[in-house]
Amino acid sequence: MADIVRCAGQTFVEHSRRWINWQHQKVLLAIVRCRTAALGGHRDRCTGCGHTTTISYNSCRNRHCPRCQGNARRRWLQARERELLPTHYVHAVFTLPRELAPLALQNKRLIYNLLFHASAETLLEVARDPRHLGAEIGFFSVLHSWNQRLQFHPHIHCVLSAGGLAPDHSRWISARRSFFLPIGVLSRVFRGKFVAGLRNAFHRGELQFHGELLPLAHPSAFARWLRVLFRHDWVVYSKRPFGGPEHVLRYLGAYTHRVAISNSRLVDLSDGIVTFRWRDSAHGNKKRLMALTVDEFLRRFLLHLLPPGFVRIRNFGFLANRNRASLLPLCFQLLSGTERITASPALPPADQNHSLWNCPVCGATMRVVERLSAAQLLLRSPPQPDRCAA
Repeated sequence: MADIVRCAGQTFVEHSRRWINWQHQKVLLAIVRCRTAALGGHRDRCTGCGHTTTISYNSCRNRHCPRCQGNARRRWLQARERELLPTHYVHAVFTLPRELAPLALQNKRLIYNLLFHASAETLLEVARDPRHLGAEIGFFSVLHSWNQRLQFHPHIHCVLSAGGLAPDHSRWISARRSFFLPIGVLSRVFRGKFVAGLRNAFHRGELQFHGELLPLAHPSAFARWLRVLFRHDWVVYSKRPFGGPEHVLRYLGAYTHRVAISNSRLVDLSDGIVTFRWRDSAHGNKKRLMALTVDEFLRRFLLHLLPPGFVRIRNFGFLANRNRASLLPLCFQLLSGTERITASPALPPADQNHSLWNCPVCGATMRVVERLSAAQLLLRSPPQPDRCAA
């Protein structure tokens, strides 16, 4: 990815002055400088055998950088491991229709927040209904804004326990193994809640309209546009309940800290053309290649930058911050005698693994023993490329 940004250079910024802003340029600069001498470096030593590594360049730790998400993902999964219940889980996805994409691009923070709240309230309300599950559930929600071709496609991934607490918190209610919540009901409730939130935001004057959307600033035009959103069902996907905590860790690892495209999907960069792999879900997930100019590739990549300070992973239900301390231990207690699923942790416990990597000689913990600034690195020989680490 850094090679693509370097290839585009200042020319890309000059050609994109109409829409590029300081946040876009900050991310591009971070990607170029990631794990180079420009960010300084450090040296590690093994606490067991004393083996010392060569100088490793620091990473940029920008959450949009494809190279910097592995360690963040691992730390997050270690923290979540103790919160996973010994029960089956469900993966659900709530997707906004394509008609909303232009408005979402101009109002990212508002639309993303509304997407979180509408999807969460839908799941909580439908699950609480005695006609469906009749229980209080808990889940993680993760925001993604892209599809495989890097086009703007906002959607929410939710990983839910396949069951929940009874209204009086006296027992655990499990969902059927082949079914969790009705998709049709989820779709209609989600659509109603999102459109209602959109209408309220318009009346409060919180929506921004620019360019081709400027006519929607008129109340009658906006009302007509909202009616179009009810002409078809919104896409909600829900997988049947799958395995226990060890499977959930793998699921969460695949979704939580992803960026729009990973370096592993990039195939070639030549003559100003970027080629990358994408999965065609409309034709049996067949893998295909797509070629874009460097400028178009970066334009699509920058569509998916999050608003500054925006939280893209959130907890709801009995996993919400205000409920977790009291309700999560109760869930473990009620499940201890009713479920037969045993957890086999996919990752070592967080308190037993303080370092993100171990000694290549003896396997003991590596510790940072020297930190070097960019100026100090100018006086040193460059580290071996294959040993650069975060």
